[in-house]
Amino acid sequence: MRKPVAVYTDVVDTDPAPGVKLLEEAGFTVRFAASPAPADIVAAAADADALLLGYAEVDRPLLEALPAVRIVATQSVGYDMVDLDACRERGIWVTNVPSAATEEVASHALAMTLALLRGLPYLDRDVRAGIWDGTRHDLRRLSEVTVGVVGLGRIGRRYAEYVRPLVGRVVGYDPAVTAMHGVQWLALDELLACSDVVSLHLPLTAQTRGLLDARRLGLMREGASLVNVSRAGLIDHRALVRCLDEGRLSGAALDVLPQEPPEPGDPILAHPRVLLTPHAAYLSAASSRDYVLQQAENVVLWHARGRPVSVVVEGRPMAPR
Repeated sequence: MRKPVAVYTDVVDTDPAPGVKLLEEAGFTVRFAASPAPADIVAAAADADALLLGYAEVDRPLLEALPAVRIVATQSVGYDMVDLDACRERGIWVTNVPSAATEEVASHALAMTLALLRGLPYLDRDVRAGIWDGTRHDLRRLSEVTVGVVGLGRIGRRYAEYVRPLVGRVVGYDPAVTAMHGVQWLALDELLACSDVVSLHLPLTAQTRGLLDARRLGLMREGASLVNVSRAGLIDHRALVRCLDEGRLSGAALDVLPQEPPEPGDPILAHPRVLLTPHAAYLSAASSRDYVLQQAENVVLWHARGRPVSVVVEGRPMAPR
């Protein structure tokens, strides 16, 4: 009897060993593509039943070259690297790992929020430059600020729970969620106009791409700050830099960028009002383990029972084994 085949297209920031062990114990042959380039993926996965992704792009041409694939398992909450329409048409399951790093990402966003409100990156730079003057920046009293949470899924809700006891008011917007205790619901434009800090917690979809464009960034309260630990494509970064240059926004904290790593000459790197981290909001020893295991569990349970745990796209039914 043919053994099922699982192929890791790429591995980013995690040790895949626990996932490999789980797959092999479930009877899978496990391989690794030499690189996330389509040709290398095809070479490793010509007979693959399952693809396990890091950040590799799975588009229609790649799927057409891999006719045996029946499940695509991401190692992230987001799945914008996968052509969902092409998967639906071919009856391919798509899964994600929505709960592996909820605490890490929410706490990272909270740390960024507090750092901006208390001016930590700016004060640090001043001291290192020989400037001993805390009055140069607008340091805020937390109990007097309004924080806007855009997106109230698992991570956005956890962030709101973290920040709510610390600040004066929390307002929220989510097109798919209607209520949360302690959060005042507002339309997006209203939220932007009244918030001192806006924190983004939405997936990147056709509807959310470029959500904070030049018009919406222009609606933000004078001197407000922006935090993004979700997806870079939610923001028009050129418009963001203009708002920072003009002083309309006082700061931005970004864990995600349009190009990662950024080009050396990217103006965002040298901007004095920007706090950057290297797409690390999700990282901890615990989350790295959980990402790997939950990704592999989706594949194992699909093969064993006909249905994975975290479904993004429903695939063709498979009889339980």
